[in-house]
Amino acid sequence: MTLPCNVVSSAAVFRPAAGPLVTVPDDKRKAADAARLALDTLGLHDQGGHLTVESDIPVGLGMGSSTADVVAAIRAVADAHGTQLGADEVARLAVRAEMASDSIMHGDFALLFAQREGVVLEHLGPSLPPLEVLSVDTAPGSQVDTLKQPAAVYDDWDIQAFRPLRGMLRRAIRTGDAALLGRVSTASACISQRHLPKPAFEEIQEIATAAGALGVQVAHSGTVVGLLFDPRHPATGRRVAEASARLQALGLPPVLHFRTDAAEVRHAA
Repeated sequence: MTLPCNVVSSAAVFRPAAGPLVTVPDDKRKAADAARLALDTLGLHDQGGHLTVESDIPVGLGMGSSTADVVAAIRAVADAHGTQLGADEVARLAVRAEMASDSIMHGDFALLFAQREGVVLEHLGPSLPPLEVLSVDTAPGSQVDTLKQPAAVYDDWDIQAFRPLRGMLRRAIRTGDAALLGRVSTASACISQRHLPKPAFEEIQEIATAAGALGVQVAHSGTVVGLLFDPRHPATGRRVAEASARLQALGLPPVLHFRTDAAEVRHAA
């Protein structure tokens, strides 16, 4: 599942032109591949153009920077030709461009998404319950290359563990139960730890518990761990401040603090 984050983003502009496809900056290779695929899908096999991508999403942390670039590029190409591509088609092209994709082309819908096929497995609801997230980079200076990262191979124990978690996830989203969602996310994070371990994961879990967080979430192909809080709880401001101070003392200052809904993060002093 994708955890929505509205405080960072990618934007792309495409200007059709004769000649090759030029991308600025030139290291946005996945976005360039996505733009080429979009042109081919529109039947414009011989057309080139100028693609500009601007992003403030940190790269290599598992925050969906490449998917955001890719989706923005595909939509920019379609928009430049006066058309739109449906979310399912965008997902198909995104997976071809970057091998694995988040589900952001579907908006904030709560989805169970097959990231290497670009297929929605289950629509769970219009959105997640509101969450306040305090994210830390557990390996500053390191990056995970998703193209080189092998896919997790789950054993029978993992697969059996996911079954009840999926049912709990449905219930949490249907009822708006953020606490239950936090428990599901934490259990999933612990399973992920067997496949892409995050440094200091146990210590971060202890801080989350001590500060009264709902649980933790992890990037499936990165280094980020997020502490989840209920923004509707009156003690959340104090809890977030306590968790932030403990993380600072651990040498892992938070890199992002945001809400999954459109509201700004505001706490009384």
